[in-house]
Amino acid sequence: MTTQTSLTNVTNYLPMNKHIRLIGVSVGLAISLLLMQINTAQAQKVSISRNFQPNPLTLTGTSGGAVRSNCGNLAATPNHIIEIKEPLRLNFSVAGAGEPTLLIEGPAGRFCSLSDSYSGGKSEISGYWIPGDYTVHVGQSSQSRSNYTLSISQPKK
Repeated sequence: MTTQTSLTNVTNYLPMNKHIRLIGVSVGLAISLLLMQINTAQAQKVSISRNFQPNPLTLTGTSGGAVRSNCGNLAATPNHIIEIKEPLRLNFSVAGAGEPTLLIEGPAGRFCSLSDSYSGGKSEISGYWIPGDYTVHVGQSSQSRSNYTLSISQPKK
């Protein structure tokens, strides 16, 4: 009789344990989705059109992250999203402690700039940008994280 009671207890325990695991997975999935939304919400979106003011436009944030790439250590989500409304000639320049990197991806392609001792700790990308949304990642050559200032300017005519 004792053996039968033990088997009954084990049998009763297993379905409950599966239910608890299912709830744990559901809660874990919900938390992951919430964190993804929070990370996406952290990306600052800015729209730019001809003769924008102020020129330069300055944005700030924290560089670096856990994702290793050929453009430094980046955050999993972009630091900024830049919407360019019309074709423009622009200069993107990031300055900060350490060795900041700059990765811009969008309709015009994927561009990376690494800072070095010759650039005075700045990463810059200049060019003619077609309309569309561009993700901007500000990374670090090392695994550190630092405050940065991103300047976006339109050359004077």
